[in-house]
Amino acid sequence: MYFSYGFYPQAGKLFQWSFAGQQKLLGNDHLDTLEAAHYMADVFDNQGEYSKALEWYQRALDGYEKSLGKDHPSTLDTVHNMAIVCDNQGEYSKALEWYQRALDGYEKTLGKNHPSTLNTVHNMAIVFKGQGECSEALEWYQRALNGRRKVLGNKHSSTLALARIVESLLPLTT
Repeated sequence: MYFSYGFYPQAGKLFQWSFAGQQKLLGNDHLDTLEAAHYMADVFDNQGEYSKALEWYQRALDGYEKSLGKDHPSTLDTVHNMAIVCDNQGEYSKALEWYQRALDGYEKTLGKNHPSTLNTVHNMAIVFKGQGECSEALEWYQRALNGRRKVLGNKHSSTLALARIVESLLPLTT
């Protein structure tokens, strides 16, 4: 509840306490322990403590890979979040590497038009746009838009919002 309302220091204390207890009772690689580590990373990310966030995400990632495998959605969600942290730090090439890894896994496991896959495609477009690579961004936005049209339809608010982004980039790429 603290996390949902932006009370990150309080949420961090609870997640730390939870992590320590679960680690002691259940072990390092139990899914509840790994989930607590992932939440700790989320707290640090939201507080702008990116190096700590990456440490906790890496801890969760190592456990998820060991327990669930490299292409499990929980593993891929952690990979995706690591990309977000790298993007927030301005480490765009690292962000794109992490996003590509998440994308490959999501496509393999969930399919090309799954919301997690399309969200990753969208986030890759954001990175390219942030770097001023408008043509590359447009390609990725268009890919995300095509997927959302298939899944959500042309009149869904997410589809319409993405269509406006694509339209805004057209003059910059011609």
